[in-house]
Order: sequence, then structure tokens, then C-alpha cells
Amino acid sequence: MAGAIASRMSFSSLKRKQPKTFTVRIATMDAEMEFSCEVKWKGKDLFDLVCRTLGLRETWFFGLQYTIKDTVAWLKMDKKVLDHDVPTEEPVTFHFLAKFYPENAEEELVQEITQHLFFLQVKKQILDEKIYCPPEASVLLASYAVQAKYGDYDPNVHKRGFLAQEELLPKRVINLYQMTPEMWEERITAWYAEHRGRARDEAEMEYLKIAQDLEMYGVNYFAIRNKKGTELLLGVDALGLHIYDPDNRLTPKISFPWNEIRNISYSDKEFTIKPLDKKIDVFKFNSSKLRVNKLMERQRLAREKQMREEAERTRDELERRLMQLKEEATMANEALMRSEETADLLAEKAQITEEEAKLLAQKAAEAEQEMQRIKATAIRTEEEKRLMEQKVLEAEMLALKMAEESERRAKEADQLKQDLQEARESERRAKQKLLEITSKSSYTQSMNSSTTALPTDLPSFNLINESLSFDFKDTDMKRLSMEIEKEKVEYMEKSKHLQEQLNELKTEIEALKLKERETSLDILHNENASRGNSKHNTIKKLTLQSTKSRVAFFEEL
Repeated sequence: MAGAIASRMSFSSLKRKQPKTFTVRIATMDAEMEFSCEVKWKGKDLFDLVCRTLGLRETWFFGLQYTIKDTVAWLKMDKKVLDHDVPTEEPVTFHFLAKFYPENAEEELVQEITQHLFFLQVKKQILDEKIYCPPEASVLLASYAVQAKYGDYDPNVHKRGFLAQEELLPKRVINLYQMTPEMWEERITAWYAEHRGRARDEAEMEYLKIAQDLEMYGVNYFAIRNKKGTELLLGVDALGLHIYDPDNRLTPKISFPWNEIRNISYSDKEFTIKPLDKKIDVFKFNSSKLRVNKLMERQRLAREKQMREEAERTRDELERRLMQLKEEATMANEALMRSEETADLLAEKAQITEEEAKLLAQKAAEAEQEMQRIKATAIRTEEEKRLMEQKVLEAEMLALKMAEESERRAKEADQLKQDLQEARESERRAKQKLLEITSKSSYTQSMNSSTTALPTDLPSFNLINESLSFDFKDTDMKRLSMEIEKEKVEYMEKSKHLQEQLNELKTEIEALKLKERETSLDILHNENASRGNSKHNTIKKLTLQSTKSRVAFFEEL
């Protein structure tokens, strides 16, 4: 019995000596960090710590990735870190990476740190050829990467060979042409010099705006089979679900936007997609790996969470903007009232001054008449003459003083009239400012109405309809439409100029291409380009057919 007690004591002693913390290493795209974590921590505890350290608020795009047995997996937020199938050696390494890609980087990425992390990750994927990028676009992207790193081009500083140690182009592109590193540098630098004046964040955003139109940007591929057993690839991105031929990851055969999908579920190795239209039968496909199915389900749930967080973020931004508009409206109203009061006071003072000037002019005329009368009176004695001369002098001085005072009052009246005109102009500007705020408020209301399709369980808010009831006039709508049209024209002109530059470079280096080194993706991209097909118009064409016909086509592949 004593032995049993000693055994239990020994076990308790060992249990107490177990460490309460463990070390993790977090690798971002440009840095590494180490943290001491408690053994009871869940994935969310570690993830939140990393985000706080980075100062990152747009957390919904990211996750912590780890590798086990040559397979990548993502840390689950609601599961203890050590309960995952992670390596036992410390420090336990996780990679902080983007899991979900925005459809429009410029509109969806707000923080500079978020933009920077996306830029670094997308750049690496292009250089590692996980995202296909045609040669001419690779050179343009490289020029923006150089601008982001080096700032404005200076020929006295950035001399020949300054990019010799930089990795800027995919190896596939370099091997495809009979061009020296100096020739590539010359072409990159030519475009780099055109980016003068762009800050780092602006150059990185331009990079992302070009990269997001590449066919493989943001797409996660999974090997699947339809019910006939045909091997296919399922691509999942911000636009929806896409079905590819295994030999062509650029051009989907079928696409299903997210707004056409009601539910996704899986059982064992079978995946079931339920279309939004309940009249259409569900369609199924199989995956040989259960992990893929679980990852797909997590991606769907995470995507829904991301959409919800984005909706809440949009709501918060609308509320903040509304409060700002209300403050501006209040300030404009106060300014208008002050302008009206000032204008009234100035008008009253101007009227009084003008009347005083008239009265002084009348008195000056009377003094002049008195002077003439005195001169006409006969002066009989020298004393009377002297007195009369003195009175005449005094009368002349009085007349001169009154004339000067009359002139001063007249000038003061003119100045007050000018002040009155300026006050009325201030009043007009205040009214114009109020009208502009009214227009913005109406636009915000229309933005709010567009969110009616958000999840029904979102917290409701009624600030939009509170205390603001401005009229949105036709002239304001026309002005807004003209501004939007102007921006559209400018964007089209810029896109046209960019495409002309790309075509010019493509033509210039075409003669140096080694055709025998073209990859299958090069050939497929060139075929798409010759047909005028791009990522977005291809998906648009595919979704012109009914959901039912696309489901039938998928099952017959």
C-alpha cells in the first residue's frame, strides 16, 4: 500500500513539473516572431496575439498555416493549439498567410499593413509560378515592385546593374527569351521611371490591381471527380466555385457564383452543392482526400464569416460616415445662421450710415448758405468786419469739416455695402455646402439600402433615417452621374494606355522568344488572348447559361 501511495505521489510530482507554456515561431512574409504560449490556448488566442502584434485589424483575410507530413493545414480557431497535429519540436512554426483573397483589392483592403502583406504574398506566388503571369505583365509588375522598394527613380543613384541581385521575374519568363539580365533590367527600369511620385503603398496597390486580373489569382484548386468518375479540378475563389480540366487551370469549363449557391455540405468523401434555386437538383462530386473535403467546408464557413465581418465593417463605416455628415450638416447650418445674422446687421448698419451721410451733406449745404449770407451783409465797422471775417472763417472750417465727414461716411457706407455683399456670398457658400452634404447623405442612404441582402441576424441600425430629411435634386443626381462617368472614362483611358504598353513590349520581345520553351500555360494564355478572353469576361460568359444547364453539363463531363 505504501508503494501505491509513493507511486501516486511520484505521478503527481511529474504532473506538476509539466511545462505550462510552449514556444511558437510565427513567420510572416517579411519577418519572424516568437511567442511563449500557454498550453491551454486555443487557435484564436494565438491568432489574436499575432494580429495585435502586427497592428492588423482586417483579420478575416488571414490564418495560421502549418505543415505536417508534406501536407499544409490551417490552425482552427476553436481548438487548442497543441490538440492539432502539429510538430512536437519547439519552437512550433506557423506561417501567417492570407487564406482569402479580395475580389477588388483597392475597395476591400483598407489598412496599409494588410495591403503590404497581400503584396508580398501575391508577389511570391507569381515568382514561384503558383500564379501564372504572362511575360509582359511580369515586367510591369516588376517595375511596381522596384518602385515600392527603391522609391522614385534617380539615374544618378540607380545605375546599370542596381537590380542584378533582385528576384523580379519568374524563372519561366527568363528562360523563355534570349535576353540577358541587363536587357531585362533595361525594360523594367524604363517602366519604373514612369512611376515617379508613387509612395510605397500606392505602388503595391497598383501591383495588386494588375495581379487580381490574372486567371489563377486567389484560386485554391482541389482534385475531384463527378458522378461519372471524370477527374476534374475544383477552383474556389472570391467569385465562386469553378470547374477546370486538370490540364488547364486558366480557363474554367463551368462557374457557379456564390450568389447561386444555397448550401455546401459533405459526408465522407462526397461533396454536395445545393443551388439557390430549390427547383434545381443538388449536384455532387467526390474527393479522394477527406482533408480536402474538410478544408472546403472550413473555407465555406470562413467565407461566410468573412462576408459577415465585411458587412459589419461596412455598416460601421456607414454609421461613422453618417455621424460625420450630421456633424457637417450641423456646422453648415450654424454657419448659415451666422452668415444670415451678419448680413442683417451689416445691412442695418449700412442703412444708418447712409442716412447719416445724407444728413451731414445737408448740414454742410446749410453752412455754405449761411456763409454766403454773412458775406452779403454790410459791415459798418472794423470790429464788425473782424468779427464777420472770423465767423466766415469758422463757417468755412465747419463746411470743410462737414464735407470731409460726409465723404468719410459715404466711404464707410460703400465699405459696408461691400461687406454686405461678401456676407451674402458667405451665406450662398454655406447653403451650397449644406446642399453638398445633403447629396452625400442621400448617397449614403442609397448605400445603406443596398445592404438589405446582408444576413438577417446582423444588428440593425436606424441612424440613417434619424433627423435627416434632405431633398436629393435632379441637378445633384446629374452632377454625381457626371463625376462617375468622368472616373469611368479616366479608368478606361488608363487601361487602354496600359494595354498599349503591354502590347508594345510583347511585340518588342516576341522576336527573342524560344518557342520550344513555351509551357502549356503559355500556350493556353496566348490562345485566350487571341480570342479576346480574360478572367472576368470568361466567367461572365459561362454564367449566361442557366444554373440548371450548368449543373447538367458538369455531371456529363
